[in-house]
Amino acid sequence: MASDEVEVQTSTTEDCNLRRRQKSDKDGAEHKAEEDPSVERNFEGQRVPPWREQLTARALVVSFLLSVMFSVIVMKLNLTTGIIPSLNVAAGLLGFFFVKLWTKALEHIGLLRTPFTRQENTVIQTCVVAAYGLAFSGGFGSYLFGMSAKIAAQATEQNDAQNIKDPSLGWMIGFMFVVSFLGLFSLVALRKIMIIDYKLIYPSGTATAYLINGFHTSQGEKLAKRQVWMLGKCFIGSFLWGFFQWFYTAGNDCGFTAFPTLGLKAYENSFYFDFSATYVGVGMICPYLVNVSVLLGGILSWGIMWPLIDQQKGHWYPADIPQSSFHGLNGYKVFIGIAMILGDGLYNFLKVLRRTISTFIVAARKGSNTLPITDNDTSATAFASYDDEKRTEVFLKDQIPLWVAYVGYVVIAIIAIVTLPHIFPPLKWHFILVAYVIAPVLAFCNAYGCGLTDWSLASTYGKLAIFVVGAWAGSAHGGVLAGLAACGVMMSIVSTASDLMQDFKTGYLTLASPRSMFVSQVIGTSMGCVIGPCIFWLFIKAFKDIGTSGSQYPAPYAIIYRNMAILGVDGFSSLPKHCLTLCYIFFALAIIINLIRDISGKKIARYIPIPMAMAIPFYIGTYFAIDMFVGSAILFLWETVSKPKADAFAPAVASGLICGDGIWTLPQAVLALAQVKPPICMKFLSRNMNDKVDNFISSLY
Repeated sequence: MASDEVEVQTSTTEDCNLRRRQKSDKDGAEHKAEEDPSVERNFEGQRVPPWREQLTARALVVSFLLSVMFSVIVMKLNLTTGIIPSLNVAAGLLGFFFVKLWTKALEHIGLLRTPFTRQENTVIQTCVVAAYGLAFSGGFGSYLFGMSAKIAAQATEQNDAQNIKDPSLGWMIGFMFVVSFLGLFSLVALRKIMIIDYKLIYPSGTATAYLINGFHTSQGEKLAKRQVWMLGKCFIGSFLWGFFQWFYTAGNDCGFTAFPTLGLKAYENSFYFDFSATYVGVGMICPYLVNVSVLLGGILSWGIMWPLIDQQKGHWYPADIPQSSFHGLNGYKVFIGIAMILGDGLYNFLKVLRRTISTFIVAARKGSNTLPITDNDTSATAFASYDDEKRTEVFLKDQIPLWVAYVGYVVIAIIAIVTLPHIFPPLKWHFILVAYVIAPVLAFCNAYGCGLTDWSLASTYGKLAIFVVGAWAGSAHGGVLAGLAACGVMMSIVSTASDLMQDFKTGYLTLASPRSMFVSQVIGTSMGCVIGPCIFWLFIKAFKDIGTSGSQYPAPYAIIYRNMAILGVDGFSSLPKHCLTLCYIFFALAIIINLIRDISGKKIARYIPIPMAMAIPFYIGTYFAIDMFVGSAILFLWETVSKPKADAFAPAVASGLICGDGIWTLPQAVLALAQVKPPICMKFLSRNMNDKVDNFISSLY
C-alpha cells in the first residue's frame, strides 16, 4: 500500500529475485534443484490442515490484539506525516511469538491439542494486515478527515454546510462496512490467473511467506526467538522513552519534540531532531533512497524556496493575511507539494498501465496464456519444480465458488448505491454506479502493477475520483464533499483488491488454503471497520488540536486532499501569484525525474531521488526527515560493522521502536481524556529572550 500517505513496502534483494531464471533444456530441472533448494521438502511428512483448522480461535484472538496495536501505530503515522512503513514482517513475527507462547504454555500443562502451523501463522498475518490496512485506506488522515469543519476552516473556501461532514463514530463505522468489502470480491475470480498463470511475484507477500516458512523450521524458530527478544527490548525501551518525554510537555512547544538541536534559527525553519523513536524506526525500515529523498525535499522547500518566497510578502501575496491562509505562503507549500505528488502518481500510473497492456499484447502474439514478469523472463516455459507442483495442488484444492464473488460484488454494490447517498447527500447514486462499473478494471490494473513492482497506486485512483466526481457534481452541489467521498469509495476497492492478491501469494507459498485466506481477510476487514474509526475517534477526543498546522498531529494530508477537491470544482483562480507557474514546473519536474530514473539504469537510478518522497516535507516540515536520516545512519553503521546481524535484527529493532512509541499513544490519550497534564514544560529560549524573561520575573518580586 504505497500512496501519497507514503506506505513503503520493503523487501531484500533476495526476496525480489526469488524466482531465478531457469533453463529450458532437459537438464534445467536438475540445475534448478541444485541452485534453488526446495522449501517444501523441509515440511515433507507434515500434514496440511484443512482450511477450517487453519482458522483457530487463538489465531483470531491474537489477530484482534495485534490489529489494535498496529492500527494505533498506523493512525499515529497517518496524523503526523503520512509515511507508513510495511508492518507485514512485524505482524508475522509477533503473530508467531504470541501463538508460540500460547502453545508452549498449554503444552507444558499437557492441554495442547492443536500444534501451531505456518498456515495458522499466515492466517494471523493476513487478518492483521487487512485490519490495520483500513486505518490507512480508510482516509482518517486524508479524505475522510478532510471533510470536517476543522479542515474546511483552514481551506477558507467551499466550507459551507453541503461540503462539510464532521467525524462521527456511527457514520464512519457504517461507511467502512459499506465500502471496504467490495474489493475482496472484485478479483477473487482471477486468483488462479494472477498467482499461477501469470506467476506474479508480489515481493512483499513473497518475503512474508519466506519469513513464515523460516520460522517453522527448527533453525528458523531459534532465529525468530532472538528476533522477538530484540523486538521486545526495543518495544519496552521505546515505550518508556515516550513516557519519559511526556513529563516535559506541559505547554505548547515544550519537551524533546521541540528541541532546537541544530540551533534556534534552524528550528524556526523546522530543521531539528525531535527524538522520535517512531521515525527513527521508520528510517531503519525505509530504503536509503526514500530517506535521502525526504531530506532533500525538506532542504529544497524549507531551506531554500519558502524563505525566498517569504521575502515576496506584499508583492506576490498580501502581507496582512493570516499565516494559515492558502492565499499566502501556505498556498505555495500545499499546492506545489500536490503538483509533485500528482506528477509522480500520473507517471507511475501510465508506466504500470503501459506495462500491463504491452504484456497482454506480447502474450496474445505468442498465443500464450501466461504473461512475462520481466522483459527477459522465461518462466512461462520452465519446468515445474516440486515446490510449484505441491503449492499449485493445495492452492487449487479449496476453491471459492465463482458465484460467491459475482453475487457478493453485486449485492454489496447495490447496498452501497442505496446507502452512501444517505451518508453523503452530494454523492449521487449514479456517481457510485459508474465507479463500481469501472472499479474491477482499475482494481486489476492496481493488483497487476503491485504484483510486478510492489507499488500500489490506490491513492492515484482516489485522486482521479476526486477530480472527476468533484467536477461532475460541481461547486454548487457539494462537489468537494462528493469528490472526497468518491475518493474513499475508489481507494477502498483498489487497495483491498491488491492486498488480497498479496495475501493469496503469501498463502500460496505457505500452503495456506485460499478459502482460509479469504475468510481471514473478511474477518480482518470486519475488525478494521470497527477498530479504525474507534481509534480515530479516541485521537480526536483526546487531542483537541488535531488537524492544526504545527500541532503534534497536524494531519497534513487532510488539508491537501480537501484542497485537491476544491481545485477540482473551482479551478486555479484562487491561487496566489506565480503559484500556478511553480506548480506546473514541479509537476513537470516530477515526471522528468521519474523518466531519468527509468532510462538511466539501475546503478545510476539508485542515486536519483523519488519525487513522491521529496514532496512530503513541503507542507509538514523537515524535522521527521532528520529523524529518518538518523535511522538510516544507524542502519548504515550497523551494516558496516556486521551486515548479517543487521539484516537479521534491524527489522526487529525498527519494529520495536515503532510499536513501543505507537502504543504509548494509547495511555497518553487516556491521560489527556482524564485531564491529567504533564508537570513540567521544557522550553528553549535565545540568550536575549532569556535575559528579558529573567528581568520580568525579577520585577515581580
